[in-house]
Amino acid sequence: MIQVQHAILHILDFHTGTMVYSDAEMPVDGIVEAFLLKHIERAWSMQEAKPGTFYADSAFAKNLVAYLSDDAGFVAFSKEIAKGLERVFVHADEMESLDILVLDAMIDEARQVVICLCKNHRAFMHQVNQSGTGVQNEIVSHYAILPGPNQKIDEFAFIDVKTSALLVCAKKYTMDGNGILILPEMLLECSLAPSPKEAIKNLSRTAAKVAESYGRDAVMAEAAAKSYVLENMQESDALDLAAAGKEIFRDNPSMQQDFKTAIKDAGFAAPVKMDSEATLKKVCKHKLKTDTGIELTIPTDYFDNTEYIEFNHDTDGTLSITLKHISNIMNRG
Repeated sequence: MIQVQHAILHILDFHTGTMVYSDAEMPVDGIVEAFLLKHIERAWSMQEAKPGTFYADSAFAKNLVAYLSDDAGFVAFSKEIAKGLERVFVHADEMESLDILVLDAMIDEARQVVICLCKNHRAFMHQVNQSGTGVQNEIVSHYAILPGPNQKIDEFAFIDVKTSALLVCAKKYTMDGNGILILPEMLLECSLAPSPKEAIKNLSRTAAKVAESYGRDAVMAEAAAKSYVLENMQESDALDLAAAGKEIFRDNPSMQQDFKTAIKDAGFAAPVKMDSEATLKKVCKHKLKTDTGIELTIPTDYFDNTEYIEFNHDTDGTLSITLKHISNIMNRG
């Protein structure tokens, strides 16, 4: 359940050098409410978003406390956010025009301050003109277009006002030759932990890399990693990548140790909180593509079950796959 209690929009138009800060909140009703709810719901469930923690000396955290204690109103608080972003973005090589949405909302009974950086993009629209010969319809381009309801907002932050926990999705910008995550590093002043998407990606990649280094089958190792996640998500919403290696390579302590070291070096020392539903959907199937162009989608549960599928290493050095107990085959497109 999502309820938007306060909403405001500020405009940073770096193309024209015009910054427009709103002095009043937006009414949240009708199509505006539908627009906001759709984007909040989509962003809230994005697996790319990373949990974050404020630095002890974060100026943003102090401003948030002032806002919550009524020392600063919502409009003034939102303006400070937008002006803070303007001060940083003017020094970035990529000065993209932005609409800054700041919201105060209830999400699943938890109060959240939400910041969305809506990049302007070009779109085409019709325009009706009156000419000397009558009506003349034309196609014109318009730049200040917000993301549609079915598009995602690439950069956003959710701040739980009770726990100060953050959920952030951000992109890097170039400043003085360095890549900077402006939203978390320059505005919020917080550290970020790995995202659920990064956890799954690194688990599979590391399992394959360790398997290959020991002359094992990388495909089977990745499938074993997915099987581990599938079983683990039935019991917990936290994925311990370091512990996964013990199960994936349970017959080889040396591989377990190499996997553990690689995972920790990649920044996954602590378990990663996952969205169980989204994770299960991602790992329930394993897709294969052969060098002959054949593609297979295999349920992860079946991958190491020789009653349904079997991988064989042939004497000529090639690999063959045998599918078993098939009673019916259907065309799919």
